[in-house]
Amino acid sequence: MAHAYTPGLRVTERAKVRKERLLPIAGKVLVQAGARVRAEDVVARAELPGDVATVNVVNILGIPAAEIGQYMLKKGGDAVARDEVIAETRPFIKWFKSVARAPVDGTIESISSITGQVLIRTAPRPVELTAYLDGTVAEVIEREGVVIETHGAFVQGIFGVGGETYGEIAVIVERPDAVITADRLTPDLKGKLVVAGSLVTSEVYERASALGIAALVCGGFHDRALRRLLGYDLGVALTGHEDIQPILIITEGFGPIAMADATFALLKAHAGQRASANGATQIRAGVLRPEIIIPAAKAVADEVLADIAMVGLTAGSSVRIIREPGFGRIGVIKSLPAGVVEIESESSVRVAEVQFPDGATATVPRANLEAIET
Repeated sequence: MAHAYTPGLRVTERAKVRKERLLPIAGKVLVQAGARVRAEDVVARAELPGDVATVNVVNILGIPAAEIGQYMLKKGGDAVARDEVIAETRPFIKWFKSVARAPVDGTIESISSITGQVLIRTAPRPVELTAYLDGTVAEVIEREGVVIETHGAFVQGIFGVGGETYGEIAVIVERPDAVITADRLTPDLKGKLVVAGSLVTSEVYERASALGIAALVCGGFHDRALRRLLGYDLGVALTGHEDIQPILIITEGFGPIAMADATFALLKAHAGQRASANGATQIRAGVLRPEIIIPAAKAVADEVLADIAMVGLTAGSSVRIIREPGFGRIGVIKSLPAGVVEIESESSVRVAEVQFPDGATATVPRANLEAIET
């Protein structure tokens, strides 16, 4: 049987998902292997060193660097407050006294008799790592983090912006091709992952942000609206670090595109359930897709679970066309002809015969197809 591999989006009711959660520096893991955790639970903690502020004491006091110790009121390791005097001269006439003050709250880290400078380090910044998923701690990585495992539904989008979030799924449309207006968003959606059908406009996004909605999931979004939202053009770099709320997960592409039936049906079937979502995307080497993970309410037998893996195309596979002509159309592989075929551009490429819901068929270059695995 003909078989091909192609990039694809995963949309499945049953999957085993494992997420490695790692601290940026060595710290302390707060949970044990086998523990049940919720998405918001802190599983590891570390402290990032504070910033360093420099005080040029010799310039301020007008003294030789070698004599700095004689004028210091504080020593290494002492805590200081912002604007506290740390060094001063002691002239016979007190009106001529000069003082050096701490520019920040912190601790004296060093006093140099070579440069005449004092370094003050601010307080460490705590870093807390959450589980991100409702699941089980499958593995503890000493001083670094954990691996969280969960079983449940898994949905990938085509593109997204914004980082991790979690909340209850709310489906506010009846059809995957519906286009909502801003007045469809109500205060009771605060903190939820809102499935909004087809195109989401800038006005809808701004309303969602004002209401504190955690995530907007839609079929399409205008690229010009994305530029306005972020304030810059996105290249091929990794997204996910944008400081925005709600995060945005686009399941199909840019412009008014109906959400795929399988994606919409799965999300609608889980309305009211807790889910985790991440808008992080990378579209070149090391492809990373935005995702929605819906942990199962009860354990699922291992034999019906599927690990996330490379997607294979065979006859009967669901696919989406990702380039013109036919961009956005969804169909089923009817056959995968062997060899190469010359297409209208006079290029010779490997193709697939795709059948669409209306019964029509088309011969499409395999490079123009994206698998939709269910």
